[in-house]
Amino acid sequence: MNVFGKHGNNADLKASLGLYNLGTQFWNLSPAELVEDTILNGDGTLTDTGALAIETGEFTGRSPKDRFVVCDEKTENSVWWGDINIKFTPEQFDALYNRVSAYLNGRDVYVRDAYACADPEHRMNIRVVNEVSWGNMFAYNMFLRPTDAELENFLPEWHIVCAPGFKADPEIDGTRQHNFAILNFTKKIILIGGTGYTGEIKKGIFSVLNYVLPHERNVLSMHCSANIGNEDHDTAIFFGLSGTGKTTLSSDENRRLIGDDEHGWADKTVFNFEGGCYAKTIDLSREKEPQIYDAIRFGSILENIGFEEGTSTPDYTDNTITENTRVSYPIHFIDNIATPSIGNAPKNIFFLTADAFGVIPPISRLTKEQAMYHFMSGYTAKVAGTEVGITEPTTTFSACFGAAFLPLHPAKYAKLLGEKLEGTDIKVWLINTGWTGGSYGVGSRMKLSYTRAMITAALTGKLDNVAYENLPIFDLAVPTECENVPTEILNPRGTWADKTAYDETANSLASKFVKNFEKFAAETSPEILAAAPKVMA
Repeated sequence: MNVFGKHGNNADLKASLGLYNLGTQFWNLSPAELVEDTILNGDGTLTDTGALAIETGEFTGRSPKDRFVVCDEKTENSVWWGDINIKFTPEQFDALYNRVSAYLNGRDVYVRDAYACADPEHRMNIRVVNEVSWGNMFAYNMFLRPTDAELENFLPEWHIVCAPGFKADPEIDGTRQHNFAILNFTKKIILIGGTGYTGEIKKGIFSVLNYVLPHERNVLSMHCSANIGNEDHDTAIFFGLSGTGKTTLSSDENRRLIGDDEHGWADKTVFNFEGGCYAKTIDLSREKEPQIYDAIRFGSILENIGFEEGTSTPDYTDNTITENTRVSYPIHFIDNIATPSIGNAPKNIFFLTADAFGVIPPISRLTKEQAMYHFMSGYTAKVAGTEVGITEPTTTFSACFGAAFLPLHPAKYAKLLGEKLEGTDIKVWLINTGWTGGSYGVGSRMKLSYTRAMITAALTGKLDNVAYENLPIFDLAVPTECENVPTEILNPRGTWADKTAYDETANSLASKFVKNFEKFAAETSPEILAAAPKVMA
């Protein structure tokens, strides 16, 4: 077949992937060429910002129940099997792969050579084969981009085959329904079908790195943002689930962004896995998120957005298709980034939680054992209005702040974190960006200016020599003063009018922590278990 673009060879896909009789292959096309193809194919439109707007079809988010891992000699005794990592047999994978291969016969494909991990020592070469042009452009935006010289002799370690138009038959293929994302660690292939949601590509490689780096290279993989100080070049890491402020708080004019979502922590470096950003756009404005807003230009891809009537102007308030509207763009589309996307080992680590119960202090310093415990817990809370059916605050626990992408048991990542902290002066902070003065509905949301001031104080060492007090139940060390923050808000109990109600709410939340941790107890050290909150009788 004909091959268009640069550095492509039909024999490569036959030898490495067993893909024969393909239609035209488009190798390593430029973003402009991919935009043109998308529009000519009727798969997207150009907005007045210059960004390409596409719709991902039936699926506008990941489908965790349709994510599988091939269980074989390599993974049987190492993967954390269960609802997150669902078993798929090698025989099922081979049969389904052959059916996807047959589906692609005669079809045009877009091929992209890219890599993950900005640290050259841990670089992973990736080849992505997409049925649709905008899927290939997403891979260009989100992964790191080899130079032309590097492409000349590019050898992929992992392959992603993505065929949104192929629909599985559960009775034949062993899937739950017609969509699937399957990781095969032995063959080093990610097979995606039946869904056009691009996040499956991104999180597929993240899941691979969450296995390979900790299990084989002693590198801690992390679902976090990270930045570097402009003057001291100190690295800070920000963990947090959706809605806790991870992206916002890692954006700082006095610090350069390493990355906003996925990183590795090796012996001496913290490095970005990715070459781009994949941000939510619902209710986006320049006032709220200026960096994201200004990055939406030619070369960006907007997913599932609406438009102002009769125009090509994006309407970021439109949730007609989904609340999970997104934009992807290369990381260099935003200012103040670290180049390359690498920093030194961190000096400060922040665990962000939006505690809707108003119990967790706005800032507290954790011991090593508490850091491991809260890392494995990955706590935040959802409030009314965030999801259908939620009418009052509900706890959310996501191990290591990214349970959905962890092939290994959370204790493995926590143990590695503990080893990284051992014998160092790295400080770990728990930050509550949620409620103060009472639970949701009674108290108020912590002011962003106060949270920024607390983080700045931690980063600049201004909390090193102040007095601390330890709170009951959670035993968290809370500073008694912090520059540019009212002293009275630092101890959460003091902000509640009804102190008895605070004690009862704190005790209730502590019980939920303990209950959630029961599933980890068998593989967790006594030291970590001892760092759990103490439920009062």
